[in-house]
Amino acid sequence: MAPASAAHRYARLMATDVATLPELTRPVPLTLPNGRLNPAAVGWARQPLVDTSGIGAGRGRNKRWEYWNVATPTHILALTVSSIDYAAVHEVWVLERATGRTWGRATTSIPSRGAELPPSLGDGPARARAKGLAIDIDEVAAGTRLRARIDGASFDVVAALPEGHERLAVVVPWSSTRFQYTVKDVARPATGTVTLDGETVALPAGESWAVLDHGRGRWPYDVRWNWGAGSGVSDGRVVGIQVGGRWTEGTGSTENSVLVDGHLHKIHDELDWRYDLDRWSSPWRVTGGGLDATLTPFHDKVTRTNLGVVASATDQCFGHWSGTFRTADGEVIAFDGILGWAEEVHNRW
Repeated sequence: MAPASAAHRYARLMATDVATLPELTRPVPLTLPNGRLNPAAVGWARQPLVDTSGIGAGRGRNKRWEYWNVATPTHILALTVSSIDYAAVHEVWVLERATGRTWGRATTSIPSRGAELPPSLGDGPARARAKGLAIDIDEVAAGTRLRARIDGASFDVVAALPEGHERLAVVVPWSSTRFQYTVKDVARPATGTVTLDGETVALPAGESWAVLDHGRGRWPYDVRWNWGAGSGVSDGRVVGIQVGGRWTEGTGSTENSVLVDGHLHKIHDELDWRYDLDRWSSPWRVTGGGLDATLTPFHDKVTRTNLGVVASATDQCFGHWSGTFRTADGEVIAFDGILGWAEEVHNRW
């Protein structure tokens, strides 16, 4: 990750004190004509207002991806389409919860090929093609259609976009040349089918939820992060959990929020994460900014990749969130049984 002192100096230069990080309410380009970070883009928004068309290919540090996860009482589905300039990294993964069986294929192409990504979120399709893998992400009238196919497994899902549904969009500034724009979109109602070894089943209606991680930016080479998300209904309210950490420290920006019935409550504080990967099934606890949340895991998706210049280590623990959240106006929202995950990632890319 960028040196802490440099990140702090840039945060001060941008005047992005945590307590006053501006809310963006109008469209704004992420980059200036010279390719550097646009200071006017540093902030957060309730919708994907940032134009990222300046993050293309060929500068060496550009990272572009779409990650979707669909969590249901019966299955966990995931897909990734990404280009990290010198490589294209794609994945499709399915967990059958009742049996613990998994289907998956991950591909890395050096140099980058087989990836199509829109300049900005919603501006076009995302597609991946590699040996034994096909992914198509398309905006449709009802929301976003997610299709993926590997040997033995496929799915066709629509992640609905309810009217008024808010999405957390954040710009994280390490420096004028290293920065990230992320959209974390939780609690999208999902419908569709999954086919495993020739048998097709429908996703449980009203209990299936899609989450998007959309990213565009220019990253440091070596970086670590935590990310957690969850979606579901608790006590008659739709609750979406979005928490992150480590990678935003010292930048004046955070990617933390709680969504309640489609309305986003931004958490400006860095959160405290407590967990033990040597005992992955033990609870993860995330606290701060009015949030006190515990994830109780039932499955650890372990991924290790080392291709020399590109390496990654991920533990993504799926489970159920429970806890409380105190809003800015003092309302305490209790939640339980919110299906999702928490992860630790170390990337060299």
